[in-house]
Amino acid sequence: MGGLINVFLASVLTHNIALTYILGMCPLIAISKNLKTAKGMGISVIAVITITGTINWPVYRFLKNNGAETISLLVFIITIAATVQLLEMLLDKFLPALYNAFGIFLPLITVNCAVLAVSLFMVNRTFSFLETVFFSFGSGVGWALAITLIAAIREKMALSSKVPSGLEGAGIVMVIAGIISLSFIGFGGIVNF
Repeated sequence: MGGLINVFLASVLTHNIALTYILGMCPLIAISKNLKTAKGMGISVIAVITITGTINWPVYRFLKNNGAETISLLVFIITIAATVQLLEMLLDKFLPALYNAFGIFLPLITVNCAVLAVSLFMVNRTFSFLETVFFSFGSGVGWALAITLIAAIREKMALSSKVPSGLEGAGIVMVIAGIISLSFIGFGGIVNF
C-alpha cells in the first residue's frame, strides 16, 4: 500500500502533470481567471483522467495480448472522447451554470494532452492496474491543484495594479506556474517513482 501512496503523492507533487511536464496548459491558462470555475474544471479533469486511465489499462492489456498494441493510441483517444462527452452531457443536465462557464474549454478536455499523457505514462512505466488508478487520480488531483492555486493567485492579483502590462494574461500565468512548480521541486526528496 505504501507504494500506491507514493505513486499518488508523486503524481500530485513531484511529477505534477501541469507543473512538471507542462501539459494541459490551454485550459489551465484560460479557466484560471476565476477560482470557482477553476475548481469545477479541476474536478472535471480529475474525473476524466481517472476514468480514462482506469479504462485504458485493461484495454491496453487486451490489445497487447492480442498483438494489436499499435492501435492503442487510437483507442485511448476514443475512450477520452467518450468520457468527455458523457461528462459534458451530465454537466449540461445537472450543473448548467458550470457547463456554460466552461464554454469551449470543456470539450477541449478531449484534446487536452494531459489526459492522453496519463494513459501513455501508464504504458511507458508499466504500471499495474492499481498503480494506474492511483497515478491517474493523483495526476488529476495535481492538475486540479495547479489550476486552483493559479486561479487563487490570479484573483488576488486582479485586486492589484502591480502586474506589468507585458505580463498580463497568459504571461503572468506562466510566471505563477513556474514559481509554484519550483516549490513542488522541494518534495523531490520525499516522494518519487
